[in-house]
Amino acid sequence: MASQPVQTKTLKGTFEKILDPTKIGTWNIIRRPPIENHSVIQGKPREQNSNAFKTHQYKEGVRLRKAINALTHGKNIFVYHNIRTNQVVYSLTRYLEKTNVLKQLLYHGKKTVPATLRKDMWVPYFSVHFNDSKIGLRAYHLLREFSMQRQLDPPREMITITEKFLSQKRPRSPKEAEEFDEKYNDKIGWLMEKKDRARAVMDQKATSVADVSAVLAIQEQEIQDGFADGKRGYLTRGARRRRRAARKKEEAKQVGHAERIANFEATLSTDKVAYKIQDPANESTEGAPVRSPTDMVKILWNDLHNARWAETWPERVLHGELDLSRDHVMPGAKPIYGVEILADKQFKEKKTEEATA
Repeated sequence: MASQPVQTKTLKGTFEKILDPTKIGTWNIIRRPPIENHSVIQGKPREQNSNAFKTHQYKEGVRLRKAINALTHGKNIFVYHNIRTNQVVYSLTRYLEKTNVLKQLLYHGKKTVPATLRKDMWVPYFSVHFNDSKIGLRAYHLLREFSMQRQLDPPREMITITEKFLSQKRPRSPKEAEEFDEKYNDKIGWLMEKKDRARAVMDQKATSVADVSAVLAIQEQEIQDGFADGKRGYLTRGARRRRRAARKKEEAKQVGHAERIANFEATLSTDKVAYKIQDPANESTEGAPVRSPTDMVKILWNDLHNARWAETWPERVLHGELDLSRDHVMPGAKPIYGVEILADKQFKEKKTEEATA
């Protein structure tokens, strides 16, 4: 998937291209990074066709993807839905990972959990973008909890037979429709059958949008109470010691990630083009209200009409559209070509050439 790099010219005459770390995780050069032939692996120089070389190359690709994903970890939530069952899964990366997806699919009966991940069945739904990774991870955990709670303990009205449910399920054949009416005529208000209950509970396409709106509303109060501001309450001596050890471990891991990314940038760069992998979180939104940097949230929709599943949206939310893509990886924001801005910020009218003449 193309990452649409930003190109700038440096003082040395070379061009510097900025790569979005969220969009390059599926590149073959990252999944199979270049390694010199006869490199020493497990104490011996290995050939490129050997299993040891291929295994080492695969593991290096996993480490490189982890280092790149660490740059934006928690700042983005990517939501996919199943085109057949309307199941919804949440991901911290643009591409779906098999282990992460299968953990979110609960068992509701026979053939409700797939054996593996089929990328042709999962399509992009929407993506949520935060400026603070702590707030994004908190939202991710709340969305996962709400989805699991609704599936394990669904509300009564979700799995109850109603007139709407019967009208959608009634067969088209007159004879079969008559038998269907005789079977369900006196069962309005009853619980659905096991198979129908599974289908109703698995359909999370509408409720996931309402969950996002509810989570953002909850976080508004948490931000006012000082969530993610770096201040903690009273900690015991042991807790402070464990916190210092965790911070040292995290700093050492960040140093390793930075070194791995720097080596990869040097591999990609040439004499004329220098590639840099940076977090594009500093994009400015024209016409957006001036608020604190940790407060703004941007949601990009595959279909903007799906936002109506939520009753209300907080004022700090900015809505946009996802770009069209035939790939299974979620695209970025939809670019607007050939549109001239007539008003900006204070909505001052743009002066024409006749008025200024």
